[in-house]
Amino acid sequence: MRRPVTRTAAALLTTAAVAAAAGAIGAPTADAVPRTLGASAREAAPADIADQVRALPGVAKVTEATAPAGYRFFLIDFTQLVDHTSPAKGTFTQRITLLHKDVGRPMVMYTGGYNVSQNPSRSEPTQIVDGNQVSMEYRFFEPSRPAKPNWKRQLTIWQAATDQHVIIESFKRLYRQRWLTTGGSKGGMTATYHRRFYPRDVAGTVPYVAPNDVVDSKDVYNTFLNKVGNDPACRQTLTDLQRRTLKDRSWFLAKTRAVSKANNYTYEIVGTTDKAMESSIVDAPFAFWQYSTQADCATLPDPKTATNDQIWDFYENTSSLTGYADQLVSAYTPYYFQAAYQLGSPEPFENHIKDLLRYPGLDVAISFVPKDIRPKKFDKTAMPDIDKWVSTESRQMLYVYGGNDPWGAEAFTCGAKAAQRECARYFVAGGNHGSRIGQLPDAEKTRATALVLKWAGLGGGDQASKQMAAAGRPKQVPALDNVTPDYLRRGGM
Repeated sequence: MRRPVTRTAAALLTTAAVAAAAGAIGAPTADAVPRTLGASAREAAPADIADQVRALPGVAKVTEATAPAGYRFFLIDFTQLVDHTSPAKGTFTQRITLLHKDVGRPMVMYTGGYNVSQNPSRSEPTQIVDGNQVSMEYRFFEPSRPAKPNWKRQLTIWQAATDQHVIIESFKRLYRQRWLTTGGSKGGMTATYHRRFYPRDVAGTVPYVAPNDVVDSKDVYNTFLNKVGNDPACRQTLTDLQRRTLKDRSWFLAKTRAVSKANNYTYEIVGTTDKAMESSIVDAPFAFWQYSTQADCATLPDPKTATNDQIWDFYENTSSLTGYADQLVSAYTPYYFQAAYQLGSPEPFENHIKDLLRYPGLDVAISFVPKDIRPKKFDKTAMPDIDKWVSTESRQMLYVYGGNDPWGAEAFTCGAKAAQRECARYFVAGGNHGSRIGQLPDAEKTRATALVLKWAGLGGGDQASKQMAAAGRPKQVPALDNVTPDYLRRGGM
């Protein structure tokens, strides 16, 4: 299965209650400034940005790393409550990073929904507004995990949204220009959920390729995969490669076991090497269209004439047959748990090969969650609540999807009166999971960029606005902008 809340009392906390909980770890409250800094301290704040960051509530450690000229880059340990509804449960350390340009520029908060990269980069909105960027590691992804986690209570979309809220409130003390949020794939979902629970935290949000699995039992992913692209022959080739592999299962299983042995891979989570391998085979068409383009159809091996080694290489580049080894899949345990508990996930795309499967129906999120933490019930209220908010109440939201990306088969919709609410959605024709504003047709790109600049509070006289008007694209910083986003590294959703 490809990787990318109940509105309980936790979600219904008042603003005052949230502030009180956050205050337990030094997050800002209305009267915290005079107690912690005082007027004289504020007036004499250290000039160096590193010292100013160290003084922010919740910041436990700041380490400066290398950045291109004109920027500073910091690795930060941030103290978060384990449970935002119960400060007595203690705290854990969450990793965040800061790419600093100028406190006078807008701030973009980014999350990929998984681990946070320890190397500097700029998301597309950060490039457009020529701003600063805070990036957040999602709770429960190692090492940002409590010592004794309560998965069902503490790994919810509301808890993660509150992590983001606390960080924003802290860093707003230093970065006082407009804030935007963004993220790709699970990060785009994360950015959406944060706005649902804390709609006034920022001036705008740009989620990329964010799935919206409203009712987990009603999927259209398979319908999409049956029609994706403009070449039926390409889709048939993918099917034929799967069937060739399953018919010659003994060879591929022996190879998978040999490679696994050489790498000390085990398969206790999924159950057996055979189960794990079969799930990767089922994944192949989804993974191909997620990461590749129509033009890549020409590179597919011929199912009739290719050697088994050539077909093995196809899987290594698309959906590795060892990809569900414990040592690899365990890095994504928080995602699979959330998919099996609140987020939902695609049904297996297997009808065209079902006659050759030994484990039909296995390729679902819960199969990749360790047995001791598998949720017993699915929260059927979380995603409908989010979907309703986006389509009826959300404001200043800009969704970008790829036309050929399977994750966009179930996309967020802005609903009625979208224009008045400045909620917009665009699809890059033929685009995959890496689709972005810069790939849109000129008219759509201009409209989308104008929204981002407007939300950032940048008028026509600002340097970023002038750059976009003159060149149609942000000024590039190669060391920061030619970086593969974390959610596009194979293995991630």
